[in-house]
Amino acid sequence: MKFYVLNALKGMAMGMAEVVPGVSGGTIAFITGIYERLINVIKSIGPDLITAIRKDGLRGVWKAMDGNFLASLLGGMVLGIVIGVFLITYLLATFPLLVWSFFFGLILVSAWFVGKQISSWNGQIIAMLTLGAAVAYYITVAVPASGNPALWYIFFCGSIAVSALLLPGISGSFILLLLGMYTYIIPTVKEALKTFELDKLIILVVFGSGMLLGMIVFSRVISWTFKHHKDLTLAILTGFLLGSLNKIWPWQQVISTMEKEEGEKAVLFSKSVFPSTFSGLSDNFLYGNDPQVLGCIVMIILGFATVFIAEMASKKIGA
Repeated sequence: MKFYVLNALKGMAMGMAEVVPGVSGGTIAFITGIYERLINVIKSIGPDLITAIRKDGLRGVWKAMDGNFLASLLGGMVLGIVIGVFLITYLLATFPLLVWSFFFGLILVSAWFVGKQISSWNGQIIAMLTLGAAVAYYITVAVPASGNPALWYIFFCGSIAVSALLLPGISGSFILLLLGMYTYIIPTVKEALKTFELDKLIILVVFGSGMLLGMIVFSRVISWTFKHHKDLTLAILTGFLLGSLNKIWPWQQVISTMEKEEGEKAVLFSKSVFPSTFSGLSDNFLYGNDPQVLGCIVMIILGFATVFIAEMASKKIGA
């Protein structure tokens, strides 16, 4: 029973993280010790399932897909996404500096957690870490594209966003933001959950189909790299985490905003600044100019503690 509860909590944390632009559910999977197992489960989706169902029926499929693990994790993820869509988005709009500080601490210590699993360091490892950091940093400063409500583009966005979900440090939500679709997809999820309107449900099905294809393809790539080049893979993932820190730095100067479908204003593009610079800003939408340094430090420490507690809990329960 402990296994299912802990797994569901891990899934819930992953789901909530994926709603936040700049935070990856893959990071949560890694620090809670289920990353490789999750990748292997996703990798199992394919032609081998046909063989399993012919040989052992549904029981064979359940076993091949690590059904108990997957069911409890997905159940938690669905709940986490629902909570994230309503609660986390509210907290980000109401207490942005404190929430981003928490995630900054969480991602920073996660980079250390992933990096310490590299068995030996050399020039190649450092080069891969640097490359990962540079790619992630570039993503954080890239100018968002304009969206496209065409179904083919929604499908494409789903496949790309879920690939980012599988990479610690690369946020699926932030990829959606760069593709110009975050403020289109998230409100659609909200409306579908509230109204079950057919047009909204169609968009979710198309987006979900893209996610499914992306998971099947990308999980195989990740599984292969872990099997044949584990240290290099860990190095580039550590780099992704370090490079993504620019996106979740608490003190942001808003450069441009956008208007959501419901008429609300939202941040489109911002840049990281020092707290001293932040305090001198005027008309800084959403963030204001009160650096709240003490509160932010407390939340960063809480983010640190969350990772260590999650790691200890996983080791203690053995799940």
